[in-house]
Amino acid sequence: MRNMMNRILFRIEQLSLQRRLMIMYVLIMLLPSIFISVYIFNGLYGNYLSDAERKNEHTLELERMNIVNNIASMERVVQLAKRDHEVLDYLSRTSEPTVGELIEIDNETVTNLVRIQFSNPNIEHIHIFTKDDVLYELWPVFFHERRIRKEPWHQKVLANGEQEYWVIHPEDREIIRRLGSEETVKKPKISLVRSIYYPQNNYVGMIQADMLLEKFFPGAFNPLQDEQSQMAVIDRDGHLYLPSNAKMPADTGLTKEAIMEQLGRQEPAEAIHSFKFDYGGVPFLASALFIERIDAYLLQIVSLEPVYRDLNNTRNTIIAANILLIVLLSVVTHFINALILKKLHILSDSMKKVRKGEFDFELSVRGGGEVGELAHHFRKMLGKINGLIAEAVNKQAASKEAELTSLKNQIDSHFLYNTLENIKMLAEMENQPVISDALTSLGGLMRYNLRWTSEYVRLRDELNHIHNYIAIMNMRFEEKAVIHADIEPAYLDQELLKMSLQPIVENAVKHGMKNEELEISIVARVDGGTMRIEITDNGKGMPEEAVRRINDRISAFTESGELGQEVIPLTAMDESASASSGGSGIGLRNVQQRIQMFFGAEYGLLVESQEGSYTRVTMRIPYFIMTGRMS
Repeated sequence: MRNMMNRILFRIEQLSLQRRLMIMYVLIMLLPSIFISVYIFNGLYGNYLSDAERKNEHTLELERMNIVNNIASMERVVQLAKRDHEVLDYLSRTSEPTVGELIEIDNETVTNLVRIQFSNPNIEHIHIFTKDDVLYELWPVFFHERRIRKEPWHQKVLANGEQEYWVIHPEDREIIRRLGSEETVKKPKISLVRSIYYPQNNYVGMIQADMLLEKFFPGAFNPLQDEQSQMAVIDRDGHLYLPSNAKMPADTGLTKEAIMEQLGRQEPAEAIHSFKFDYGGVPFLASALFIERIDAYLLQIVSLEPVYRDLNNTRNTIIAANILLIVLLSVVTHFINALILKKLHILSDSMKKVRKGEFDFELSVRGGGEVGELAHHFRKMLGKINGLIAEAVNKQAASKEAELTSLKNQIDSHFLYNTLENIKMLAEMENQPVISDALTSLGGLMRYNLRWTSEYVRLRDELNHIHNYIAIMNMRFEEKAVIHADIEPAYLDQELLKMSLQPIVENAVKHGMKNEELEISIVARVDGGTMRIEITDNGKGMPEEAVRRINDRISAFTESGELGQEVIPLTAMDESASASSGGSGIGLRNVQQRIQMFFGAEYGLLVESQEGSYTRVTMRIPYFIMTGRMS
């Protein structure tokens, strides 16, 4: 992803400024427009979904009220029939009734039950099934129980005792086919079935009250339902019941099997719960209500495709209109940018001329604004370049002259070295070893000082130079200075700046000398990636205040960042001494400045001293072993 973004950014950077402005203009207007449209329409989707859920829940609640009323009606009919003593007496008979008794039962008992049925117009049938086959069947109420013993729900009703049992039948079949009756359309129905015990614990038969599903579920079988929604009934066996003329869900391609699969993923609950699913690329919203009394589901299904399609079309139309508007505005902006950037193109062509080496031309861009100001500074830059070219020519001439002077000085230094060698040979011939050694040390000292081909040297080279310096100083002070170096051989190739240790030793000799012998020790230690070189003398030392002032002055470069040439002495004898006092001309502050310029502000010098005892200067530099040789 990062590489792809880098490639895209690289391609964009290769475009002209005008094209980049066009791209940014389109992105700044198009992307927010798309995001806002998507956000708004997503909100509309959510609002419609919430409204559809509330509508489904309201529809199911109304249907629940109708179901409760129908359940109460059927229970009331069954209770009336069960409490009729004539019905109970007839069911409990153990002998065949006479003809007169049959006529009386038919005229009174059967008529009363039919009257109960007719007084409840939603009740389709009231059937009573007798256990004993010796009793006669009296149509349309009394039938032998053998007619229903093969029904799958018969044993469940018996096992349920006197508790009610609800059964949904795919069709309302006639128990007895009467002669001359016409074949009618079989409609689904729901039955309330209960066992009859009379007297107590004596099973004598069953009673069944039937109601067509279109009356029991008036909302589900309402022919005036919305074409995009449909209520369905699902019984305990997973059979789904819909009106015969239902357009939804058949028109949407949703099958009964798919509906049952989606419902099977839901947990039964008394409260209405909604869920959304897709089938065949079509979104649906379903709200389910479980009716525990009849052990069945009410399911309200709504197809979301028409609304989603309309919303998507509206959204796409708005986005297309925005894109068209942005394209028109982009074309207009393109020509406006061309006029604005015309001066910038002139300035760009002028820069190309400068790149080719043409500096003598007149820039025609005038006026104010950012481009005018840029052109003004470009003209100033051309003048500066011309001045720098002239200055460079003069410097080149001066450099040639300096090379000639350097060559002359190199010749003079060779003459001086050869002269010292001749004097040394004369001293050896005259048996003057002291003079000969002194000339050797002086020659080494001069070669080290004059041969400055690099800022960096090895520690061993700087130590050799210090030994030569001490040898010459001992001629002046009658062998009073002794130097000890406690350095591991591996550290002798440590890189350090040339002439960085010699000023420290020089200050120790000049300002730390007492009547007795002066001992100077040099110790090198490595701490992590840092080399610590300590130069300690047993000289006069300094008071604490003097040490503090010296440390403040040599560290002034770290705070101010300014270079100086002042030489700071090591003791309090002469804090303002300089190179004119006989030193090398490079003071402690100069050493501190060089170390921090070449190695960083975390490195440098630190002075410690105790009056009458010692003075120690610690140098901290990066630990780095040189592999080359000093030239």
